[in-house]
Amino acid sequence: MSSKASAANQVLRVGVVGAGVMGTNHARVLAGLPGVELVGIVDPLPAHRTRASQMIGCPTFATLDEMLDANPDAVTIAAPTHLHREVSLACIARKIHLLVEKPIASTVEEGHEIVTAAREAGVTLMVGHVERFNPAVAAIKQAIKDEEILSIAITRVGPFPPRMSNVGVVIDLAVHDIDLIRWFTESDIVDVQPQLASAVAEREDIALLQFRTASGVLAHINTNWLTPFKARTVTVATRGKYVQGDLLTRQVTECFGFQTDGSYSMRHLSVGHDEPLRAELIAFLDAVRGGKVPAVTGDEGVASLEIAIKCLEAPAGSIAAPLRKGPRAVAS
Repeated sequence: MSSKASAANQVLRVGVVGAGVMGTNHARVLAGLPGVELVGIVDPLPAHRTRASQMIGCPTFATLDEMLDANPDAVTIAAPTHLHREVSLACIARKIHLLVEKPIASTVEEGHEIVTAAREAGVTLMVGHVERFNPAVAAIKQAIKDEEILSIAITRVGPFPPRMSNVGVVIDLAVHDIDLIRWFTESDIVDVQPQLASAVAEREDIALLQFRTASGVLAHINTNWLTPFKARTVTVATRGKYVQGDLLTRQVTECFGFQTDGSYSMRHLSVGHDEPLRAELIAFLDAVRGGKVPAVTGDEGVASLEIAIKCLEAPAGSIAAPLRKGPRAVAS
């Protein structure tokens, strides 16, 4: 670990790469965290820099080198995916800790390159799968702890996002839930059965994805850009429970005590109120300060990217398509 952040109570100097919607949110949260000095935000577009400066009042930079010359201890990378490798390697070369927004890279090969470079340099690398930090997701994870999971069903739908043009629903939305399936089951996904369609967009805007994990759990993701309202729901069936959560309203219900006559008990679970992005950034900075394994490792980010790309590559209607090795890429 870099000596820059060896003291747990040291003020960390943090920069943000990318002043789009997500990057601006990163900077907003970081500016309000104790023990953090926001070095600034870098973006090549003058309009983005102006907006960030007006909203947050932080310094802005036109080039990455300018920001890195300000000697940040850590950076968060919210640049377009095709830039993740270049930006990450530049930061790692200067021993700067980094959080990279999902997906970690455009290809599995690039993702592995980032992970290897970070490991060899001894810097903290975390991937920004922010949904893990949704309090409703945390409540579901706690509820199924030590349970034998049988199946998982996740719905993540909504209207077409005007800002999205270079990827489809699998990379934009479903990759969140691929990560959640792996996290809930603590098992790798070994079989993939995707059904994709492009109804109104250039890339896939409807995806029905079915999976089997190495531990035998069946999982299903329903995602699209055709629904006029947002919906985010998760249901998990275990041997002894049925847990249902709404990730938007943050309501989680647990059914249990099933009887032979069909009766059962039900209760609402306690759910926190933290802003997921704030919780994620705090977890990243804690990992930097303590030299700990981050909440979402680079290897986990690569694994979820690999499954997402497999969904895009698998022939329509394929059954239990085995994962294969080789170059794979997402549009970015």
